[in-house]
Amino acid sequence: MTCIAAVVERGQVTMGADSAGVDGWSLVIRKDAKIFSRGEFLIGFTTSFRMGQLLRHTLKLPPLPARASALNRYMVVDFVNALRACFKDHGWSTTKDGQELAGTFLVGVRGRLFTINGDYQVGESRHAFSAVGCGADLALGAMFASENLRPRRRVLLALRAAEHGSAGVRGPFLVEQT
Repeated sequence: MTCIAAVVERGQVTMGADSAGVDGWSLVIRKDAKIFSRGEFLIGFTTSFRMGQLLRHTLKLPPLPARASALNRYMVVDFVNALRACFKDHGWSTTKDGQELAGTFLVGVRGRLFTINGDYQVGESRHAFSAVGCGADLALGAMFASENLRPRRRVLLALRAAEHGSAGVRGPFLVEQT
């Protein structure tokens, strides 16, 4: 299920999400959004609506560092440690072969875009865009091919491409900016 697509331009993150809730062959168009703002953070999730609810309502975000150069370390250490504690405290943490696992989501903060993967890996693309979910490849191709468009139009185009080619992506689409 899902496509979350985001673009970074001029220190601002523009992120969009579809509205599909998919379980096997069942599809529900959800009212609860897959992207949301929390202070300086813009978060867009896939994997599980429960995970998204925990990110939105219970994750205790540590204070951001004063220095921009410390943001990567903050995300890898402070943010992920708070995330792991949140998931464990609220019954969403899983372990497989001794490794903690979670879900996948994007985080836009202070003009940067991070991908948090299921193994709590924090990634940041060299490209000024990223996408996650079952429609990610379609969205990435659309964003690559549309670099001449404004961020909001690029994100919407990416989501429409994902909806066109993926059974797990459906509008309406929501777009927000940091």
